[in-house]
Formats: sequence, structure tokens, C-alpha cells
Amino acid sequence: MKRSWRGVLLMCGVLFLNIVFTQKAVHQFYYERYEQTILYAVLNLAVFPLALWIYYREKKVD
Repeated sequence: MKRSWRGVLLMCGVLFLNIVFTQKAVHQFYYERYEQTILYAVLNLAVFPLALWIYYREKKVD
């Protein structure tokens, strides 16, 4: 299956956001800021449906 560059770049952006949110959550957990840890964990989970939507949209275009 051939993917478009736009879809690849969007998925790279989502992966980047996942990495950033995970790193921020770990950092906040280390310094015992649990409210912020939960916030970044929820943001990390919220990005997942966006990745699925991009994936299925790109799969449908082919």
C-alpha cells in the first residue's frame, strides 16, 4: 500500500506528541506533581484516537 506524504508527516507529528507527553508525564511523576502527571497521561491517551483516524483515512484513500 502506498501512503501519501501528508499522512506520513501527520503520523510523525502524532508520534512526536506521544513521545513528548510521555516524557513530560514521567518527569512530573518523578517530582511528585501528580495532577500534571495525570494531565499528560490523559493527553497521551487523547492523541491515540487521532492516530487511528489518520491511519484509517489514509488507508481508505488507497
